[in-house]
Amino acid sequence: MIDILVEYGDVLARGFLRTIELFLLAGVGSLVLGTLLATLRVSPVPALRAVGTGYVTLLRNTPLTLVFFFFVFAYPKLELLQFPFFTAAVIALTVYTSAFVCEVLRSGINTVPVGQAEAARSIGLGFAQSLTNVILPQAFRAVVPPMVSVLIALLKNTTVAAGFSVNEVGSVIPFLNEEGEPTINAFVWIAVGFLILVIPLTLIQRGFEKRWSVAR
Repeated sequence: MIDILVEYGDVLARGFLRTIELFLLAGVGSLVLGTLLATLRVSPVPALRAVGTGYVTLLRNTPLTLVFFFFVFAYPKLELLQFPFFTAAVIALTVYTSAFVCEVLRSGINTVPVGQAEAARSIGLGFAQSLTNVILPQAFRAVVPPMVSVLIALLKNTTVAAGFSVNEVGSVIPFLNEEGEPTINAFVWIAVGFLILVIPLTLIQRGFEKRWSVAR
């Protein structure tokens, strides 16, 4: 098993670097889009709430593989803006994960006392100002544990990209199979790699929880 790490360590490293790149880009995109969707979901305008609800309902009930399939194979047939497989993978992961980010953040918004919004309105803040300056900061603090769980799921979901010609760590397994290496050994090292990536996220989660619980 150690022989695989010695002989194909560079292949594993490139795969994990690509996975980390996918995760970081899609993670930032998901947080931004998910926050926008959460804003729509709690908007006082019925049409905006309907748009946010429709998006979340559709994406949460659609398999990630189908989302990838659309952006990698179906979207190019529309002959609009074309982009490489890696960009398509980032977009697919962002579009999919943002629906879950939205729901987590919306649950955090619902935990903020109504009096906070009323106090914001009493000093003349509009809906957007109240949400940005008063509600969202408290909501984000309340949803750190589930939000980190969503990001960990995103990290693991990056392996789906291997099935759509993106050379991330999931593509290492078929490569090693072609080289005649046992599949189980490849799985073990990939599992170890993901464990190394997930542990820092968990420590960050606990750190924020501890800091903010003390602050409260």
